[in-house]
Amino acid sequence: MAQDTVIAIDPGREKCGIAVVHKVQGVIYKAIIATADLVRVVTSLATTHQVFTAVIGDRTTSQAAQAALAGIRVSEQKITIIPVNEHRSTDEARKRYWVEHPPKGFKRLLPTTMQVPPGPVDDYVAVILAERYFAGQ
Repeated sequence: MAQDTVIAIDPGREKCGIAVVHKVQGVIYKAIIATADLVRVVTSLATTHQVFTAVIGDRTTSQAAQAALAGIRVSEQKITIIPVNEHRSTDEARKRYWVEHPPKGFKRLLPTTMQVPPGPVDDYVAVILAERYFAGQ
């Protein structure tokens, strides 16, 4: 049975993007966290939001992250971990960043494709992974 809310994870070596996304309501929570905190944060979010499905990017460090998350239980129920295709999600996340945070001043004259967001966009990648999961249902 598909969940209407998922925890989405963009795993990385040092940091992870994480988001709680509802199928209809959209983004409930998103952040960038240290990889060392992944299990603790996912457990907390799963408990708080009563979410039993985690979607995770299938590329960088995905196998290690999946193994670390495999033992998480919420209300005696094990979390289901579902890999999602991560291909070009960072490019899509950068575009989304600029939609939500349009450049100001003279930078608004430059195409956003020529600009780099001021910080990591792993949290946006996590949201995109959740959207890809819902689109594939």
